[in-house]
Amino acid sequence: MSADPVDLIAIIAVALHVVLGSIAVILISARRRPSTAIAWMLTIIFIPYLGAIAFFLVGLSRLPKRRREKQREVSELILARTEGLDRVSHRDEWPEWLGSSVRLNENLGALPMVGGTRAELTDDYEGSIASMAADIDTAQSYVHVEFFILALDDTTEPFFAALERAAARGVTVRVLSDHLMSILSPARKPTLARLAAMGAEWHGMLPLRPLRGQWQRPDLRNHRKLVVVDGRVGHTGSQNMVAANYGKKKAIKRGLHWHEVMVRLEGPVVRELDAVFVTDWYSETDKLLPLDTTPVVLGDDPTLLDAQVLPSGPSFENDNNLKLYTTLIHKAERQVSITSPYFVPDEAIQLAIITAASRGLLVELYVSEVGDQFFVYHAQRSYYEDLLRAGVRIYLYRAPTVLHSKHFTIDDDVAIVGSSNMDIRSFSLNMEVSVMVHGADFVQRMREIEASYRAQSRELQLDEWVRRPRGEKVRDSLARLTSSLQ
Repeated sequence: MSADPVDLIAIIAVALHVVLGSIAVILISARRRPSTAIAWMLTIIFIPYLGAIAFFLVGLSRLPKRRREKQREVSELILARTEGLDRVSHRDEWPEWLGSSVRLNENLGALPMVGGTRAELTDDYEGSIASMAADIDTAQSYVHVEFFILALDDTTEPFFAALERAAARGVTVRVLSDHLMSILSPARKPTLARLAAMGAEWHGMLPLRPLRGQWQRPDLRNHRKLVVVDGRVGHTGSQNMVAANYGKKKAIKRGLHWHEVMVRLEGPVVRELDAVFVTDWYSETDKLLPLDTTPVVLGDDPTLLDAQVLPSGPSFENDNNLKLYTTLIHKAERQVSITSPYFVPDEAIQLAIITAASRGLLVELYVSEVGDQFFVYHAQRSYYEDLLRAGVRIYLYRAPTVLHSKHFTIDDDVAIVGSSNMDIRSFSLNMEVSVMVHGADFVQRMREIEASYRAQSRELQLDEWVRRPRGEKVRDSLARLTSSLQ
């Protein structure tokens, strides 16, 4: 008696489901957080074939082996290159806990804490572009540019004009921007044409070209923002090189514009920032640029700061920024103030923040009242109730401004500013760069910026939050589930 074709198809489907499930158990459980593994397993069980396809497209969170080898190669060169680079100006003024945090950062990212640093913060969008353009106009040897989003428009024209003038003087101009974001940008053609016309060398970061063997998980992106001029002066922070409305039609229609914070650096720390660019350039071009190995001489200026660059991302074996941020929050003794446009924390970060508030510290979180990404916006709202119950003060920056700044301060001693959000994507999936700075004056300037946020925000209250409409609660909870599929 022959088998019913329908029954045969069902048996084959079940067998495939079992095979897929078995493979998924092995792949998913390897070096993955339990919550993430469970989320993926449930997805594959309840949406078997689509779930499996999704996992093989976006479930593998490390870059290809060759890229990770390049990161290790440059990290070893960085550690061995310059005697005395780890000299600092004010070690005797560090809080007791800072030394171990510096060592952690160095072990994770291969970049030491260095002294002799001048650091200036700016939260003026067009002012920061003007500052970068002015520094480019002093370039004599090279300009290194790296942005997640790089677009030629009316706002960024002064920056491109400065690059053009530099190239005309014979300065080498090297430019990196994220390949996928470049493809999606309506300004792609004029931007690349302008760079080519001036003689700049441009490469897309993490290109998606499967026919050329260039492929990795599509949502692993290079989110870094930095400019380095001659190894003397550097800029980094949250700001992309694009108009304040990000050129998004929906944002323009809603009247949204982005608020950012950038830091301008001078001193030996700039060569550390440039080492991040050198690593990324090597990854994209196979050309290893020379690292600065000139002797480091620190002045006796008491206003100079100690600073440490923190690169992180899927080219490393560890979640560098997650480990450092969690450590710093646990070390805090008086105050933790966090600014993050996309706040979807790892369990460790959420626990550290709640624990800090429960220890009686002043803990502040600055986020936008309005969101530009539906799932992230609702996912982050799902974390607010636990924070509010622990005593965290949450400030919602009023619309139509999107508070896109990314920084936090610990007590009166340490501040971190850069490209990294306090979210799972920045901790595990994006390549990021941040700078940790020790210095009371620098932290005080950051406090002034935080005070300006409070003046433009409304404080969220627990009783108001728990009474929000049921539909919003459902959307928040469902969006939170998607944050674990990483």
